[in-house]
Amino acid sequence: MEENKKTPGAQVSVKPKGRERRHKCQQCDKYFTKSEGLKVHLRIHTGEKPYSCEECGTTFTTSSNLKKHQRIHTGEKPYSCEECGKAFTQSGHLKIHQVIHTGEKPYSCEECGKTFTTSSALKPHQRIHTGEEPYWCEWCGQTFARSSALKIHQHIHTGEKPYSCEECGKTFTTSYHHKKHHRIHTGENPYNCEECGKTFTSSHGLKKHLRIHTGEKPYWCEECGETFTASFRLQKHLRIHTGENPYNCEECGKTFTSSHGLKKHLRIHTGENP
Repeated sequence: MEENKKTPGAQVSVKPKGRERRHKCQQCDKYFTKSEGLKVHLRIHTGEKPYSCEECGTTFTTSSNLKKHQRIHTGEKPYSCEECGKAFTQSGHLKIHQVIHTGEKPYSCEECGKTFTTSSALKPHQRIHTGEEPYWCEWCGQTFARSSALKIHQHIHTGEKPYSCEECGKTFTTSYHHKKHHRIHTGENPYNCEECGKTFTSSHGLKKHLRIHTGEKPYWCEECGETFTASFRLQKHLRIHTGENPYNCEECGKTFTSSHGLKKHLRIHTGENP
Protein backbone atom coordinates (compact mmCIF):
# COMPACT_ATOMS: atom_id res chain seq x y z
CA MET A 1 0.00 0.00 0.00
CA GLU A 2 1.38 3.36 -1.05
CA GLU A 3 2.42 5.56 1.86
CA ASN A 4 0.52 8.84 2.16
CA LYS A 5 2.68 11.95 1.98
CA LYS A 6 1.60 14.41 4.64
CA THR A 7 1.76 18.15 4.22
CA PRO A 8 2.90 19.97 7.40
CA GLY A 9 -0.19 20.86 9.44
CA ALA A 10 -2.30 18.14 7.85
CA GLN A 11 -3.36 14.60 8.64
CA VAL A 12 -5.16 11.93 6.64
CA SER A 13 -8.14 9.97 7.94
CA VAL A 14 -10.31 7.37 6.21
CA LYS A 15 -13.67 8.61 4.98
CA PRO A 16 -16.58 6.45 6.19
CA LYS A 17 -17.86 5.76 2.65
CA GLY A 18 -15.74 4.01 0.01
CA ARG A 19 -12.00 4.15 -0.45
CA GLU A 20 -11.79 7.91 -0.80
CA ARG A 21 -9.74 9.55 1.93
CA ARG A 22 -10.57 12.85 3.59
CA HIS A 23 -7.78 15.29 4.31
CA LYS A 24 -8.06 17.30 7.49
CA CYS A 25 -6.45 20.65 8.35
CA GLN A 26 -5.02 20.52 11.86
CA GLN A 27 -5.24 24.30 12.14
CA CYS A 28 -9.01 24.65 11.79
CA ASP A 29 -10.32 21.06 11.42
CA LYS A 30 -11.66 21.70 7.92
CA TYR A 31 -11.82 18.61 5.66
CA PHE A 32 -10.94 18.19 1.98
CA THR A 33 -11.56 15.30 -0.41
CA LYS A 34 -8.25 15.89 -2.22
CA SER A 35 -4.79 16.59 -0.87
CA GLU A 36 -4.38 19.41 -3.42
CA GLY A 37 -7.41 21.16 -1.92
CA LEU A 38 -5.86 20.95 1.53
CA LYS A 39 -2.52 22.19 0.20
CA VAL A 40 -4.16 25.33 -1.24
CA HIS A 41 -6.21 25.84 1.95
CA LEU A 42 -3.12 25.73 4.18
CA ARG A 43 -1.87 28.92 2.53
CA ILE A 44 -4.56 30.76 4.51
CA HIS A 45 -2.69 29.80 7.67
CA THR A 46 0.88 30.08 6.34
CA GLY A 47 0.31 33.29 4.38
CA GLU A 48 2.01 31.78 1.33
CA LYS A 49 1.10 33.44 -1.97
CA PRO A 50 3.14 31.74 -4.69
CA TYR A 51 1.39 33.30 -7.71
CA SER A 52 2.55 36.79 -8.67
CA CYS A 53 1.21 39.31 -11.20
CA GLU A 54 3.93 40.37 -13.66
CA GLU A 55 2.23 43.74 -14.22
CA CYS A 56 1.92 45.05 -10.65
CA GLY A 57 3.52 42.44 -8.36
CA THR A 58 0.34 41.58 -6.41
CA THR A 59 0.53 38.00 -5.10
CA PHE A 60 -2.17 35.34 -4.77
CA THR A 61 -2.74 31.98 -3.09
CA THR A 62 -4.13 30.32 -6.24
CA SER A 63 -3.53 30.53 -9.99
CA SER A 64 -7.28 31.05 -10.54
CA ASN A 65 -7.26 34.19 -8.36
CA LEU A 66 -4.23 35.47 -10.28
CA LYS A 67 -6.04 34.85 -13.57
CA LYS A 68 -9.07 36.84 -12.37
CA HIS A 69 -6.82 39.69 -11.24
CA GLN A 70 -4.94 39.87 -14.55
CA ARG A 71 -8.18 40.88 -16.28
CA ILE A 72 -7.80 44.28 -14.59
CA HIS A 73 -4.71 44.83 -16.75
CA THR A 74 -5.92 43.13 -19.94
CA GLY A 75 -9.42 44.59 -19.81
CA GLU A 76 -10.91 41.17 -20.53
CA LYS A 77 -14.53 40.78 -19.41
CA PRO A 78 -15.67 37.29 -20.39
CA TYR A 79 -18.94 37.27 -18.43
CA SER A 80 -21.78 39.14 -20.12
CA CYS A 81 -25.33 39.91 -18.94
CA GLU A 82 -27.97 38.60 -21.36
CA GLU A 83 -30.42 41.30 -20.28
CA CYS A 84 -28.39 44.47 -20.86
CA GLY A 85 -25.06 43.34 -22.32
CA LYS A 86 -22.91 44.66 -19.48
CA ALA A 87 -19.71 42.62 -19.13
CA PHE A 88 -17.73 41.58 -16.06
CA THR A 89 -14.33 40.14 -15.21
CA GLN A 90 -15.76 37.55 -12.79
CA SER A 91 -18.81 35.29 -12.87
CA GLY A 92 -19.56 36.29 -9.26
CA HIS A 93 -19.80 39.95 -10.25
CA LEU A 94 -22.19 39.05 -13.08
CA LYS A 95 -24.37 37.08 -10.67
CA ILE A 96 -24.60 40.06 -8.30
CA HIS A 97 -25.41 42.38 -11.21
CA GLN A 98 -28.23 40.15 -12.52
CA VAL A 99 -30.19 40.80 -9.34
CA ILE A 100 -30.87 44.30 -10.72
CA HIS A 101 -33.02 42.69 -13.39
CA THR A 102 -34.62 39.97 -11.25
CA GLY A 103 -35.15 42.15 -8.17
CA GLU A 104 -34.13 39.19 -6.03
CA LYS A 105 -32.82 39.99 -2.53
CA PRO A 106 -32.30 36.60 -0.88
CA TYR A 107 -30.37 37.81 2.18
CA SER A 108 -32.53 39.12 5.01
CA CYS A 109 -31.66 40.85 8.30
CA GLU A 110 -33.20 38.97 11.23
CA GLU A 111 -33.36 42.17 13.30
CA CYS A 112 -35.27 44.51 10.99
CA GLY A 113 -36.21 42.44 7.96
CA LYS A 114 -34.29 44.54 5.45
CA THR A 115 -33.21 42.47 2.45
CA PHE A 116 -30.00 42.50 0.41
CA THR A 117 -28.74 41.15 -2.88
CA THR A 118 -25.54 39.68 -1.38
CA SER A 119 -24.35 38.30 1.94
CA SER A 120 -21.43 40.75 1.82
CA ALA A 121 -23.95 43.63 1.78
CA LEU A 122 -25.96 42.12 4.65
CA LYS A 123 -22.94 41.68 6.92
CA PRO A 124 -21.99 45.38 7.31
CA HIS A 125 -25.68 46.27 7.73
CA GLN A 126 -25.97 43.91 10.70
CA ARG A 127 -23.32 45.97 12.50
CA ILE A 128 -25.94 48.73 12.85
CA HIS A 129 -27.74 46.42 15.28
CA THR A 130 -24.70 44.86 16.98
CA GLY A 131 -22.73 48.11 17.23
CA GLU A 132 -19.64 46.29 15.97
CA GLU A 133 -17.01 48.57 14.42
CA PRO A 134 -14.06 46.33 13.51
CA TYR A 135 -12.17 48.88 11.40
CA TRP A 136 -10.12 51.45 13.31
CA CYS A 137 -7.98 54.42 12.34
CA GLU A 138 -4.31 54.15 13.31
CA TRP A 139 -4.03 57.95 13.52
CA CYS A 140 -6.86 58.83 15.90
CA GLY A 141 -8.39 55.53 17.01
CA GLN A 142 -11.85 56.22 15.59
CA THR A 143 -13.68 53.01 14.64
CA PHE A 144 -15.94 52.16 11.71
CA ALA A 145 -18.42 49.47 10.70
CA ARG A 146 -17.20 49.47 7.08
CA SER A 147 -13.68 49.39 5.63
CA SER A 148 -14.80 51.87 2.95
CA ALA A 149 -15.81 54.37 5.65
CA LEU A 150 -12.38 54.01 7.28
CA LYS A 151 -10.65 54.60 3.95
CA ILE A 152 -12.61 57.81 3.36
CA HIS A 153 -11.94 58.97 6.94
CA GLN A 154 -8.18 58.47 6.58
CA HIS A 155 -8.10 61.15 3.89
CA ILE A 156 -8.56 63.65 6.74
CA HIS A 157 -5.14 62.63 8.07
CA THR A 158 -3.34 62.10 4.75
CA GLY A 159 -4.87 65.13 3.04
CA GLU A 160 -5.41 62.98 -0.03
CA LYS A 161 -8.11 64.11 -2.45
CA PRO A 162 -7.93 61.59 -5.29
CA TYR A 163 -11.03 62.76 -7.19
CA SER A 164 -10.54 65.80 -9.40
CA CYS A 165 -13.09 67.84 -11.36
CA GLU A 166 -12.09 68.09 -15.04
CA GLU A 167 -14.05 71.33 -15.39
CA CYS A 168 -12.54 73.46 -12.62
CA GLY A 169 -9.79 71.34 -11.02
CA LYS A 170 -11.40 71.17 -7.58
CA THR A 171 -10.44 67.99 -5.72
CA PHE A 172 -12.46 65.73 -3.42
CA THR A 173 -11.88 62.94 -0.91
CA THR A 174 -14.76 60.77 -2.19
CA SER A 175 -16.29 59.92 -5.57
CA TYR A 176 -19.71 60.81 -4.09
CA HIS A 177 -18.71 64.43 -3.40
CA HIS A 178 -16.95 64.63 -6.77
CA LYS A 179 -20.09 63.42 -8.58
CA LYS A 180 -22.30 65.78 -6.58
CA HIS A 181 -20.00 68.75 -7.38
CA HIS A 182 -19.93 67.91 -11.09
CA ARG A 183 -23.67 68.59 -11.26
CA ILE A 184 -22.88 72.30 -10.73
CA HIS A 185 -21.30 72.27 -14.20
CA THR A 186 -23.85 69.99 -15.91
CA GLY A 187 -26.90 71.56 -14.26
CA GLU A 188 -28.20 68.09 -13.47
CA ASN A 189 -30.74 67.91 -10.63
CA PRO A 190 -31.77 64.23 -10.46
CA TYR A 191 -33.63 64.42 -7.15
CA ASN A 192 -37.19 65.67 -7.47
CA CYS A 193 -39.70 66.76 -4.78
CA GLU A 194 -43.07 65.11 -5.45
CA GLU A 195 -44.85 67.83 -3.47
CA CYS A 196 -43.75 70.95 -5.33
CA GLY A 197 -41.55 69.75 -8.20
CA LYS A 198 -38.37 71.45 -6.97
CA THR A 199 -35.21 69.58 -7.98
CA PHE A 200 -31.90 69.01 -6.20
CA THR A 201 -28.36 67.89 -6.98
CA SER A 202 -28.25 65.46 -4.03
CA SER A 203 -30.58 63.20 -2.03
CA HIS A 204 -29.40 65.03 1.09
CA GLY A 205 -30.62 68.35 -0.34
CA LEU A 206 -34.00 66.82 -1.16
CA LYS A 207 -34.27 65.29 2.32
CA LYS A 208 -33.69 68.68 3.97
CA HIS A 209 -36.18 70.35 1.63
CA LEU A 210 -38.94 67.82 2.37
CA ARG A 211 -39.02 69.06 5.98
CA ILE A 212 -40.76 72.20 4.67
CA HIS A 213 -43.68 70.00 3.65
CA THR A 214 -43.62 67.52 6.54
CA GLY A 215 -42.92 70.10 9.25
CA GLU A 216 -40.20 67.86 10.68
CA LYS A 217 -37.67 69.67 12.88
CA PRO A 218 -35.20 67.06 14.15
CA TYR A 219 -32.68 69.53 15.63
CA TRP A 220 -33.54 71.06 19.00
CA CYS A 221 -31.93 73.50 21.40
CA GLU A 222 -31.17 72.10 24.87
CA GLU A 223 -31.27 75.62 26.32
CA CYS A 224 -34.77 76.70 25.31
CA GLY A 225 -36.30 73.75 23.45
CA GLU A 226 -36.73 75.51 20.10
CA THR A 227 -36.57 73.11 17.14
CA PHE A 228 -35.06 73.49 13.66
CA THR A 229 -35.17 71.84 10.24
CA ALA A 230 -31.38 71.94 9.74
CA SER A 231 -28.31 71.61 11.96
CA PHE A 232 -26.79 74.87 10.67
CA ARG A 233 -29.93 76.74 11.81
CA LEU A 234 -29.54 75.24 15.27
CA GLN A 235 -25.86 76.24 15.38
CA LYS A 236 -26.78 79.79 14.40
CA HIS A 237 -29.51 79.89 17.07
CA LEU A 238 -27.17 78.62 19.81
CA ARG A 239 -25.10 81.80 19.45
CA ILE A 240 -27.99 83.68 21.07
CA HIS A 241 -27.29 81.71 24.24
CA THR A 242 -23.48 81.64 24.01
CA GLY A 243 -23.08 85.25 22.83
CA GLU A 244 -20.71 84.10 20.09
CA ASN A 245 -20.36 86.49 17.13
CA PRO A 246 -17.87 84.82 14.76
CA TYR A 247 -18.43 87.14 11.78
CA ASN A 248 -16.44 90.38 11.95
CA CYS A 249 -16.66 93.58 9.86
CA GLU A 250 -13.16 94.62 8.73
CA GLU A 251 -14.32 98.22 8.26
CA CYS A 252 -15.67 99.02 11.74
CA GLY A 253 -15.08 95.90 13.84
CA LYS A 254 -18.76 95.16 14.50
CA THR A 255 -19.48 91.45 14.98
CA PHE A 256 -22.41 89.26 13.94
CA THR A 257 -23.85 85.83 14.70
CA SER A 258 -24.26 84.95 11.00
CA SER A 259 -22.62 85.63 7.64
CA HIS A 260 -26.00 86.88 6.40
CA GLY A 261 -26.06 89.52 9.15
CA LEU A 262 -22.54 90.65 8.24
CA LYS A 263 -23.43 90.82 4.54
CA LYS A 264 -26.41 93.09 5.23
CA HIS A 265 -24.28 95.31 7.47
CA LEU A 266 -21.54 95.71 4.83
CA ARG A 267 -24.01 97.58 2.61
CA ILE A 268 -23.67 100.52 5.02
CA HIS A 269 -20.03 100.82 4.00
CA THR A 270 -20.38 99.97 0.31
CA GLY A 271 -23.59 101.93 -0.28
CA GLU A 272 -25.04 98.90 -2.07
CA ASN A 273 -28.82 98.70 -2.33
CA PRO A 274 -30.37 95.29 -1.65
